[in-house]
Amino acid sequence: MSADLLVSGRRSRHRRARPELGAALAAVAMFAFFSVAADSFLRASSIGTVLYAASTIGIMAVPVSLLMIGGEFDLSAGVLVTTAALTSSMVSYQLTAVTWVGVLVSLLVVLAVSGFNGWMLSRTRLPSFIVTLGTFLMLTGANLGVTKLVSGTVSTKPIGDMEGFASCRWLFASEWTVGGLTVKATVWWWLGLVAVASWVLLRTRYGNWVFAVGGDAAAARAVGVPVGWTKAGLYLGVGFGAWVLGQHLLFSFGTVQSGEGVGNELIYIVAAVIGGCLITGGYGSVLGGALGALIFGMVSKGIVYAQWDPDWFKFFLGAMLLLAALLNSWVKRRAERGR
Repeated sequence: MSADLLVSGRRSRHRRARPELGAALAAVAMFAFFSVAADSFLRASSIGTVLYAASTIGIMAVPVSLLMIGGEFDLSAGVLVTTAALTSSMVSYQLTAVTWVGVLVSLLVVLAVSGFNGWMLSRTRLPSFIVTLGTFLMLTGANLGVTKLVSGTVSTKPIGDMEGFASCRWLFASEWTVGGLTVKATVWWWLGLVAVASWVLLRTRYGNWVFAVGGDAAAARAVGVPVGWTKAGLYLGVGFGAWVLGQHLLFSFGTVQSGEGVGNELIYIVAAVIGGCLITGGYGSVLGGALGALIFGMVSKGIVYAQWDPDWFKFFLGAMLLLAALLNSWVKRRAERGR
């Protein structure tokens, strides 16, 4: 069996299953529910807030979804966002350079970290859980230790008055208001990433490889799919998303706390699973991950607008995770029976 035949077969079955369908129905249900339960939910300002909350999760949920379809995890994704912001801030401040220098150095650093994850995975064949857990711990310690060493505190020095800050802020943290609806730059980054990643996954040979290595890496390797390079590329995608979100955090506030980001990697994974990605790999969609992030945004802000106790948010998130995992498994089994 040729590589193209193997991977095109997997993608064909994936299309018939439509893994994002459950997330789409859940998103419609959540929107209708909070439209009734919270009087202020349908206000333009509220919609803008929901979209912003969804986009800050969705920017990472997109590459994390691709990674999960490829059969891997990245437990360092949350702190990598903070690493990106810290690197950009400290390089710019300590070198008294324009902020664009820090931004570019930050991109190189996060891609190096992500590339290290992919390289370790391919060379050692260790589970991605172990590899990225190690990276998570190292980054968590380095973020705090280096920041205190350089700045003397747990946060970076303000860079709002530096050359280039305004243009960087426009690219990563600007906002536009039309008729009371405020749309922030992260929303456009999010939609752009969804479009590009969906095209790559569904219209390119590399997308075929992603499905193949996630479904059965040994079989994919046997027919000539470059498994190691495919997974390394997916980790680089996670690094790029972390860089974008990290720059947004920095240029929104001008400073960064070194302890931020811990725990966010689980939220990205939850959004991907709610969107239709299976923990076992080989199944899912980028659009589904984006819808999972949208559901996260609606629930997190809808609870506030409905004036409920926000302590219940994680309960609802956990319940949605379990229901989504069960639904995804059921849909996949039906698709395989109808093959």
